[in-house]
Amino acid sequence: MDAEARRRRRAEARRRTRRQRRLALAVAVGAVAAGLAALGSTTGGSQNGDSKDAAVEAESRPPPPPPELPRGGRRIFPDYTVVAFYGAPQTEELGALGIGSPAAAGRRLERQARPYRRAGRPVLPAFELLATIVQAAPGDDGDHSLRQTPRTIRRYLRAARARRALLILDIQPGRAPFMREVRAFRRFLKEPDVSLALDPEWSMAPGELPGQQIGSTDAATVNRVSRYLSRIVRAGNLPQKLLVVHRFTQDMIRDDRRLERHSGVALTVNVDGFGDQPNKISKYRAFTRGRRDRHHGFKLFYEEDLNLMTPRQVLRLRPRPELVVYE
Repeated sequence: MDAEARRRRRAEARRRTRRQRRLALAVAVGAVAAGLAALGSTTGGSQNGDSKDAAVEAESRPPPPPPELPRGGRRIFPDYTVVAFYGAPQTEELGALGIGSPAAAGRRLERQARPYRRAGRPVLPAFELLATIVQAAPGDDGDHSLRQTPRTIRRYLRAARARRALLILDIQPGRAPFMREVRAFRRFLKEPDVSLALDPEWSMAPGELPGQQIGSTDAATVNRVSRYLSRIVRAGNLPQKLLVVHRFTQDMIRDDRRLERHSGVALTVNVDGFGDQPNKISKYRAFTRGRRDRHHGFKLFYEEDLNLMTPRQVLRLRPRPELVVYE
């Protein structure tokens, strides 16, 4: 074999060696990649398994408990006696709730409510805040009413929660429809500790003026509000809400025998009006006699009542009031 042939063979051998090394390297890289892929698959499987385990664990955990009333439970009546202060911060003349700060009013309310506690029937205090206030002037929209700002309502809600009390939003609509005002406060009514009150005395027909005529409403309007509240309660799985309707004349709630009771709503007719004890007691008896389709409330006035009734005297009324409001 000549020298040229040997040189070609040696060059071919070197090329084969290089190809073998490249092949070996490719196999090794492939093996590493496969191993990493397998590891990734294993890790991913573990993560998926962990996710599945977490999902199973989440499903097996009991759902969070439904919201409760400020002092426990989900039913206002007959579990509690509610004692409320009524008013607004605009002036002390609107009622006891507007005297001093909300915190100071809450402390006074606690003292006032204490004598109403009875065995098996604890007291649930409440702030009845005028959320829509009737006005003598027609205002920009001509409805003779003014809404509290959300900031003011939140302020009283914080103070009520600090006292483990309800907040009741009271509507004096002027010429505005009750339902329009109620819907305006939906964001607050979706809270578990916020209830509602209607003040028909200040629901004025076209041409009527607040303070010159006594307003009124009818059972159909109250029933619409009650159904609306009931839907809010069901949608949020909320505890029972109060729907308070104030009255001090026979026709302040027209067709009142057609009032309906709706799920999750404690319909309460609150006997309003100031005067001496015999007149207040006789009016309460007249408006509550034989009325088993609703709950009953009684209102007291620190300034206007003659010889203010004591808690003991109020508790002697029959039927016993489940709601007592101080103005």
